[in-house]
Amino acid sequence: MEKILIIGCRNTMDDVCIGCSRCMVGFNRGEGEFEAYVDEEAELMGLLSCGGCPGSGIVTRMAQVKLWNAPMGEMPTKIHIAPCITDHCPHAGEIVGKIRDKAGIDVIEGTHPYMPNNIFG
Repeated sequence: MEKILIIGCRNTMDDVCIGCSRCMVGFNRGEGEFEAYVDEEAELMGLLSCGGCPGSGIVTRMAQVKLWNAPMGEMPTKIHIAPCITDHCPHAGEIVGKIRDKAGIDVIEGTHPYMPNNIFG
């Protein structure tokens, strides 16, 4: 079974994308980058923020996920980077690079497909 950890932008997760519902809806519907799991068993095991600009704490935060979940025998098998980082963060390259360097598991850029084309149209 795939265990999915989503990593997003702390500022967006706290102030803009209330409850990160678009990532969770995309996962539940098997849409966007989560289409890869439609024919297999997968569960969302957590949402993690980058820790704040410029993402200097992301490696420590990932280590905390490992430490916190170890007693339950739960570890992510895939990491998805949310669009709030991949599409909108000026530090995306550095953050994603750190995640790829240290995760030791597949890192997928993208989650949901629900980006608005425009605001007032």
